[in-house]
Amino acid sequence: GTVMEGQKKRIPVREGLWAEPASTDEKPRLIGSRCLFCEELFFPRKDIELCGYCQSGELEEVKLSRKGKVYSYTIVAQRPPVYYKGEVPYVLGFVELPEGIRIETLFTACDPNSLHVGMDVEMVIEKLHEDEDGNDVMAYKFRPATS
Repeated sequence: GTVMEGQKKRIPVREGLWAEPASTDEKPRLIGSRCLFCEELFFPRKDIELCGYCQSGELEEVKLSRKGKVYSYTIVAQRPPVYYKGEVPYVLGFVELPEGIRIETLFTACDPNSLHVGMDVEMVIEKLHEDEDGNDVMAYKFRPATS
């Protein structure tokens, strides 16, 4: 259908992946879970409140660092059959955050040839694609750090 101007929505690709900032000085942060018993971190946060390592039920929600380093990446030249409706080619990989957790992510705002393991990157929320109703489906991505 057609979308009347001003009715276009920004919809997260999945609920609960990140927290929108309370004020304009802050930036969105990814939400993970931390086991209070063994300190293991999980992302996305666990819906089943059991630690995958020690089976403790003591998990707390944590906001993860926005900055990390490229751990690995690959350039994908072919469109996957189902869920991905964005641009091709695209860069997919893992970012290691200071907390020691690795996040699977798309990379954005970079020449794939300039990306390298160990590069400083930061998290942003960007449009992934449009849904059938013309709404922007938003996702977290990482881009080369600007500062």
